Amino acid sequence: LSLSLSLSLSLARFQSSTRFFRFEIADTTNFDMSTFSGDETAPFFGFLGAAAALVFSCMGAAYGTAKSGVGVASMGVMRPELVMKSIVPVVMAGVLGIYGLIIAVIISTGINPKAKSYYLFDGYAHLSSGLACGLAGLSAGMAIGIVGDAGVRANAQQPKLFVGMILILIFAEALALYGLIVGIILSSRAGQSRAE
Repeated sequence: LSLSLSLSLSLARFQSSTRFFRFEIADTTNFDMSTFSGDETAPFFGFLGAAAALVFSCMGAAYGTAKSGVGVASMGVMRPELVMKSIVPVVMAGVLGIYGLIIAVIISTGINPKAKSYYLFDGYAHLSSGLACGLAGLSAGMAIGIVGDAGVRANAQQPKLFVGMILILIFAEALALYGLIVGIILSSRAGQSRAE
């Protein structure tokens, strides 16, 4: 008897809670859909692309700065006069974060569903744009960090290696530039899925 009584009380509580839950859902979904045009989930992918561009590019910039900065610090103990000359990898790694910032701003300004319809095609275009720039910046930052660390240490022992180190760093930086260019092209494709 006590088991059936406790079960009936639990069932009554569950029904009252689900009734409240249904009321809350019905209440929160009652908003004006006329202000939003396009697919509701599309901005999620667009904003994810903007975040990916900035986060991955800054991860590459941070790794490149930290790794090459360690090399500059350890080299500067023995050859302090070469520190300013060996700061080039740190500067080149820092530029990678600017690439991600540019793409993130381009993507975020292109997401305005109240002004223009924003479909899944546009969200995917912005997501691929952010991933292209962000992952290219991450890989370039890893290359710049490793080359910069080894390069400044080797340059302290053999000054003739400086030009070679700079050339390697330029080609590593070009990888991120490729990602920036492709990201700009992909983000410009957003809005071309349907004629309005």
